[in-house]
Amino acid sequence: MEVDREDGRSQNQLRPLACSRNILHRAHGSASWSQGDTKVLAAVYGPKAGTKKNENPEKACIEVIWKPKTGQIGKPEKEYEMILKRTLESICILTVNPNTTTSIIVQVVNDDGALLPSAINAACMALVDAGIPMKHLAVAICCCVAKSGYVILDPTKLEEQKMKAFAYLVFPNSVHSVLPEGSLRVEGEPIENGIITSVTHGIMSGIHCCLLNEGELQVSNCLIFSGGTCNSSQLIHPKLGDLNSSFGPIISTDEDSPVC
Repeated sequence: MEVDREDGRSQNQLRPLACSRNILHRAHGSASWSQGDTKVLAAVYGPKAGTKKNENPEKACIEVIWKPKTGQIGKPEKEYEMILKRTLESICILTVNPNTTTSIIVQVVNDDGALLPSAINAACMALVDAGIPMKHLAVAICCCVAKSGYVILDPTKLEEQKMKAFAYLVFPNSVHSVLPEGSLRVEGEPIENGIITSVTHGIMSGIHCCLLNEGELQVSNCLIFSGGTCNSSQLIHPKLGDLNSSFGPIISTDEDSPVC
């Protein structure tokens, strides 16, 4: 059984992706990332001398500033800033430029679902454009659980509002770059998953592994796309990730999972 989606995609098909680098001349690095009608711009400034208060001066500091499309920044945006900061800190080599601060400004152009993953992807590409030392690339993806129990990837805004639960997953392009050598499991996750960041909302208990499997099936395509973007100033993929496979409904319990 397939999930009927308004835009005609299969349940595990991503929207068209587009990415451009070096789009802002005053920034040290910049990039735009689009997934369907969701679009985010990211600009990198720095590294600049000095670190923020309560930061380790022996390492580089990452600062994230989130700018919504309209209105003032609220609690959700503050949480996005925190998640982005932690994610980017985990992929940057912070010992190369100690006692410096690199600022990443994220501007939301349009939100039609999967906003945070799009912002993470845009920020990662902007860091590459700025030449910031990084351990690896990272790709973010959104997986949702419908009320029927089926899992869908890369939801639109309307689909997000109808979902029972959803998860933002961030994967590296190299598993071994984020997991200790010789370790089979890290914080309960098997080594093959290699997750950098996991953010969940809603009833997720008992289906986390399935979400990981679905996300991993598509993240390889995204990594190929991102890798191509690193070698080109602009890249567009009109149709990514229809794997022509069907997944059954997932049975879950009534427990809420917190932000990981």
